[in-house]
Amino acid sequence: MLFNLTEEQLMIQSMVREFSRKVVAPTASERDKTKEFPAKNLKQMGELGLMGMMIPPEYGGEGADTISYVLALSEIAYSCASTSVVMSVQNSIVCESILKFGTEEQKKRFLVPLASGEIIGAFALTEPDAGSDPVSQTTTAKKDKDEYILNGTKRFITSGQNCKVVIVTAKTDESAGHRGISAFLVPKGLAGFSVGHVEDKMGLRASDTTDLIFENCRVPAENILGKEGDGFKIAMSGLDGGRIGIAAQSLGVAEAAFDASIRYTRQRKQFGCSISKHQGIRWQIADMATQIEAARQLMLSAAAMKDRKEKFTTQASMAKLFASEMVNQITARAIQLHGGYGFTKDYDVERYYRDARVFTIYEGTSEIQRIVISNNILKDKRNQ
Repeated sequence: MLFNLTEEQLMIQSMVREFSRKVVAPTASERDKTKEFPAKNLKQMGELGLMGMMIPPEYGGEGADTISYVLALSEIAYSCASTSVVMSVQNSIVCESILKFGTEEQKKRFLVPLASGEIIGAFALTEPDAGSDPVSQTTTAKKDKDEYILNGTKRFITSGQNCKVVIVTAKTDESAGHRGISAFLVPKGLAGFSVGHVEDKMGLRASDTTDLIFENCRVPAENILGKEGDGFKIAMSGLDGGRIGIAAQSLGVAEAAFDASIRYTRQRKQFGCSISKHQGIRWQIADMATQIEAARQLMLSAAAMKDRKEKFTTQASMAKLFASEMVNQITARAIQLHGGYGFTKDYDVERYYRDARVFTIYEGTSEIQRIVISNNILKDKRNQ
């Protein structure tokens, strides 16, 4: 590893690794079958400080740096990708958005229980006809005295069923493009706010993904996050951090698939010796290890830039793009190395393969990452 991790970072990584292997891993396969939300695991993770790692202690968090966070997140993903995606959304998008844009009252009301893991949060940007293009969303928020009236449907919302508060984007000025989008802190229980269709997904099956429906839902004006028109900026800021989180999830799943492949190729015998002795297999192992290490360095580089308070949008997109594409290649190879057994549910690599598939899609597809990267590079070159 090229990065010189501090003693504290290594200690956090070791602590989370032990928790992940002993507590999270044993029931991951069963949760994949039953789609049971990992509430008990998340409660324990909150007690360990993993649900608001980068939030200052005065708001219930741990005050950890981004590198510590991604190390911890990848360890959780190693054992259960479903649990890690809840942790990622909670930390990267929900908690950090409130910390960065929220009022003191909002931080005390919402951030404290979120960062301590007492409640789960969600972020609602995507709609049935607005995914990669958030400006085309149709959810509206009309001001009515000291309230906003929300109407619209959000889709593919992680933790939509199990969350207690949602950051919702909506148009407050339909004529202003992206500057007409605002963000609201919407607690569960408000009249006109309901959970719709729950997706039956290919992977991440223990993490619920739902529609959220707003029908004349009245939200107090004091619940606006930032100012009117800040919604697009809040979403893009949250996604920058979230994309480093996707890289960390991708790394964790890839390492799990890689380790499973090493174990299997050592024990599987064909032609009188373990298949790990065959050159064709060894070259695949070398390629897998190299891809994983490259993803790790990109992830840590983006995290370090964030910790140094440098502009890290391009590096976050690079890390997300490479790591998410990498984990799909690694898990596919893991199944190949397991042969026919890899195609059965008796081996975890089948679950890793299904879980990994969405990493190139959510929080900005690979195509969107390439747009972000190329736009920033061309802009920087033009200014040189």
